[in-house]
Amino acid sequence: MASSDKEISYSDLKAFLAKGSGLVVDVRSKDEVDRGRIPGSIHIPVENVGSDMSLDTSEFQSKFGVVKPSLDSSELVFHCQMGKRGAVATEKARSLGFKNARNYAGGYKEWSDKGGK
Repeated sequence: MASSDKEISYSDLKAFLAKGSGLVVDVRSKDEVDRGRIPGSIHIPVENVGSDMSLDTSEFQSKFGVVKPSLDSSELVFHCQMGKRGAVATEKARSLGFKNARNYAGGYKEWSDKGGK
């Protein structure tokens, strides 16, 4: 279980991904993402979270090829390599009204160390 309503654990993330509904946002740099990513995630660098999560629904879908989550969606997760940038992105999203946004604090490092698939 994650330590707060702002975080999601590895096992919870695996279950979340298995459902196939929801959005996982990788906030690492392009170079980091090019070396590996969580399947199904989209890439929004941490410095662009504010502007990209503020796009209207059609602009978001056009840019990322996925439906933008609603403000009250419980299916929005951010992650980075080890948790810090994911936490920053989660707080930014929450400040924009995505009140249930969560951070996968284990990050890509934990995902890859545990053989996440």
